[in-house]
Formats: sequence, C-alpha cells, structure tokens
Amino acid sequence: MRSLVFVLLIFASVAGLLREELAIAQAPGPGSTAAPRATVQVQATLAQLMRGILLPSSNVVFFAQSNNPADVKPAGDPSAATDPLASTYGGWTAVENSSLALSEAARLLTVPGRVCSNGRPVPVANADWVKFVQELRQAGITAFKAAQTKNQDKMLDAADAVTTACTNCHNVYREKTPEQGGLASRCTK
Repeated sequence: MRSLVFVLLIFASVAGLLREELAIAQAPGPGSTAAPRATVQVQATLAQLMRGILLPSSNVVFFAQSNNPADVKPAGDPSAATDPLASTYGGWTAVENSSLALSEAARLLTVPGRVCSNGRPVPVANADWVKFVQELRQAGITAFKAAQTKNQDKMLDAADAVTTACTNCHNVYREKTPEQGGLASRCTK
C-alpha cells in the first residue's frame, strides 16, 4: 500500500507541476504591454529529485543489465510493493517505466527556482547543465528502447549510457564531502 501511495504522490506532484506550468500568471499591471507568463512553483530541491525519482529509477535500469526482470517474482501484494520490479507493473514494464521516468524527470532539472543542497540555485542557464540534462533525457530513451527488446546485452549498453550521463554532470556539479558519505548535490559550479 505504501508503494502505491508513493507512486500516487509522485504522479500527483508531476501533474501539479504540469498544471502550474500551464497556469497563466496574473495579468500585467495597468499600461503594461507585457504578455502574461507561465509560472511554476518549485517544491523539491535538486537532492530530493535525485533521491526520489532519478536514483530509484536508475537503479531499476541498472538491475536489468545483469538480472532478468522477468524472473522477479511479484510481491505478495503487488499493489503494495515498494520494489517497482515486484509491483503490479513489475518486470520489464518496470524497467521501461523507470527509463521513461529518467527521461521525463530530466525536464524537472531545468525548472528555474530549484535549489541545490547548499542553497545555490540549480544552474539551469549554464550551457553545460543544459547539455548534461539533454544527455540524461537521451539516456532514458535509450534505456526505454533497450527495455522494450527485453535483451540484457542492450540493457548493458543502456545502463552505460545512463551512467555516463550521470557521471558527466556529477564530475562538474557534485561536490565530494566526507559528512555526506562522499558525495552531495552541492552545485559547486
């Protein structure tokens, strides 16, 4: 039941974000010729996005490079499974869904107003950040296409694409800190 609630909360959060992206800000002041602009209210920090969506999703992709997701037995109550691979939408479907979550969640990394663990704004305007986000988006699509084939050799290549996309960004923007067990999303650049 907890996993179902967690999944519903994620979907509700994403749906809320999309509604907010489409919402039109208050009309411009009197005499203004500026057009209304869309507004987004950011709730999660970069670290929360990483820990709540990107890391769990990438772990499902990584699992499929050396284990056959079809061999994962469904949980006693799949609708309450905390493991996506053993849930109602488990097995290869979980790998497909997690791959798409990586690709779609990449967009959330470009929303202005989000902050890093150290309070610095996520560098959404930096050219290299934009490039890294695009690499993650493409790696998610690559993993999705590989998962559709149900071929672990293709998943090995797809997992490498995800690892490379993450590592490229982390090498530039992730600070090493002993108190965090080595790494923390600190937006060092």
